Amino acid sequence: MSGTSEGPAPAADLDRSAVTDSDIDLAPRTEPPTYRSVFTAAPLAMAVVDSEGLVVSANDTLGTLLGTDPGALAGCPAADLVDLASDAGTWHAYREVLRGHRPRLRCTRRLKRADGQSLWTQVTLAPLAGDTPGLLLSVADISARRELQARLRHLQMHDPVTRLPNRALFFERLTAALEPESHGRGGTGRIGLCYLDLDGFKAVNDTLGHSVGDRLLAAVAERLTRCAEEAGHTRAGAPLVARLGGDEFALMVEDSTGTDQLAELAESVLAALQAPFELSGRRLSVTASVGVVERHTTGTTPTALMQAADTTLYWAKADGRARWTLFDPERNAHRMTRQALASTLRPAIDRGEFALEYQPLVGMEDGRVRGVEALIRWNHPQFGVLAPNRFIALAEEDGSIVPLGRWILRTACRQARRWQLDHPEEPPIFVSVNVAVRQVWDSDLVADVAQTLAETGLAPHLLQLELTESAVMGSAGRPIQALKALSDMGVHIAIDDFGTGYSNLAYLSRLPVSVLKLDGAFVRGFQYEGRDTERDAAADVASPADEVIVEAMVQLAHRLGLTVTAECVETSDQATRLRRIGCDTGQGWLYSRPVSPDRISELLGSPGAGIQAGVGNP
Repeated sequence: MSGTSEGPAPAADLDRSAVTDSDIDLAPRTEPPTYRSVFTAAPLAMAVVDSEGLVVSANDTLGTLLGTDPGALAGCPAADLVDLASDAGTWHAYREVLRGHRPRLRCTRRLKRADGQSLWTQVTLAPLAGDTPGLLLSVADISARRELQARLRHLQMHDPVTRLPNRALFFERLTAALEPESHGRGGTGRIGLCYLDLDGFKAVNDTLGHSVGDRLLAAVAERLTRCAEEAGHTRAGAPLVARLGGDEFALMVEDSTGTDQLAELAESVLAALQAPFELSGRRLSVTASVGVVERHTTGTTPTALMQAADTTLYWAKADGRARWTLFDPERNAHRMTRQALASTLRPAIDRGEFALEYQPLVGMEDGRVRGVEALIRWNHPQFGVLAPNRFIALAEEDGSIVPLGRWILRTACRQARRWQLDHPEEPPIFVSVNVAVRQVWDSDLVADVAQTLAETGLAPHLLQLELTESAVMGSAGRPIQALKALSDMGVHIAIDDFGTGYSNLAYLSRLPVSVLKLDGAFVRGFQYEGRDTERDAAADVASPADEVIVEAMVQLAHRLGLTVTAECVETSDQATRLRRIGCDTGQGWLYSRPVSPDRISELLGSPGAGIQAGVGNP
């Protein structure tokens, strides 16, 4: 055993922890004793495999690793020992190595020892060096490394405060659930999501500190987990509960059965959070808002699903909190349209996409056109003609109401002056323009009006500015000063939709207001469905209460020196009653819908410049 024809192996080679291919050029049955001892005592589990895939010999380390006698492994298929046939890809690669068409195979396998214990191994198969036939199979135990990797991944993928899966793991699971190959497992092909956050959680952190806030989050996580477990008792599996960050949580339901299942889960979540939390001697109550989304997995992406969930959570907050709200495609489409309008509003002013229509204000006694109200329309290239209620609120939010309002003012005054010049024989009509309070705060409205009147040549008394009742009654300081300056200039100030806001006629007496426009709700209340017992037929009958209220407001307004305009006049009976109680002017579809400037010119050019009921309707 001390020597061979080649001499003893160098000491450096003997000290290595694993032998090289050249160390086992010969099968252990024919190799010299020194090499056989190296193969047998090597700390790396090894076996020599012939070209048919059968084990020729195995060392003691492999026997110990597998919990069996190494001598008993001879003649066994190597693929069975290390589970190489468990998947098609590995099996094909193994066959290619045996045939010499592939230089090496390396894979990770979970093996089971003879005593039933499992272990993770890294399996390597490569040809023996030189011309020696056969292959060297080596098996390394990597269980400890795998366990460490698993612990590190758990720390990386779980929230340290609540011990729930974190955002990264949630999105990993969500992405996997939406993969096309996951749809063919006999499930429903649907997915559901409850996305929630705690109402007022910031106040807990700010007042009691983050440590209390963290304990509250952990307690909430426990209750959500119980909800998921209870839901899993009656379903194929429990929903995944995750903390997405801050006070935001999500419950994901794979293979959901419909919105009823998600609604039931959301209800259970809200119910679970109702009971107060006992934390370090403190009793805390918390509620949650929940956005619910449920849909087919086909065509859905993680981003789209989370956007829908986030939007729905916002709706739940906006609807009053402490509730769940189901995703509504129509409501979402309206939101998307609103965002699209908001992003294009300012450029639309420069592109000239806006136009004005005018609705006559008619004298109740003689039917003459006394003035017109300018009403803006947006000729949107994508959504068509839009009425003011679709975009004025957006313009007020982002401040574009200032340039838009300036454009309306100049266009309306220019048009009123043109009518005056085109019909010199008729008394000039005034033009009424709506003004938002933000126009007063964010611009010099007085200067804008003065400049516009100077540029167009329109007399100040032919301009009327309309503000809502709530805006005027709730304002002080600069807005009131601006209204007084405009009134001193000769411009008329009208209160629009009067009767629905603060309704303080005594306060009105101290404001520079000259016109009240009664809200259409009062006018519509002038009639209701009644029954004439003699004729046994439906008839419109005046509501005594509404008529008394309107008559009292008209009389008080006249006592204060104000004129009154009734909005939304639609029937001749309404017009008759309004005329009888003293309304000065009327506006509504009975007289005309909003029309183009040319149609107003036709009305002014008619004999007596009067307007019959419905004459302005298209």
